[in-house]
Amino acid sequence: MSQKYSAEEVSRHNNADDLWIAIHGKVFDVTKFLKEHPGGEEVLLSLAGGDATKCFDDIGHSQEAIQLKDTFEIGTLQGELTSPVAAASTGPTVDDDDWVYEEPKKEANPYIPVFIGLAVVVYAVLFYYIF
Repeated sequence: MSQKYSAEEVSRHNNADDLWIAIHGKVFDVTKFLKEHPGGEEVLLSLAGGDATKCFDDIGHSQEAIQLKDTFEIGTLQGELTSPVAAASTGPTVDDDDWVYEEPKKEANPYIPVFIGLAVVVYAVLFYYIF
């Protein structure tokens, strides 16, 4: 049977040495994953002790990331948690709902090497017949 944790208990685990988050009503101890998180430590630290459901869902994690997340599950959440990001936001707001992945632009044209090769061949043939 799964361990049940209150919102108050989860909220006490809110630092780099003891970091819990809740996602979809499940509680995860991600302390050991903090330094390995691909998005950086800051992401997890900003959500420490709170509900990370919206942030987790908005990013669009891969199946591997979802399976990895499940390995850190320690129990279920009893009660309601607020997102620490929303609760601590006192400065100007940033619209984090517009997450768009853009492919890096390719700078080089793939036909340039072909063009240069043909030019070298043409000049070589001309040089051979003229000189």
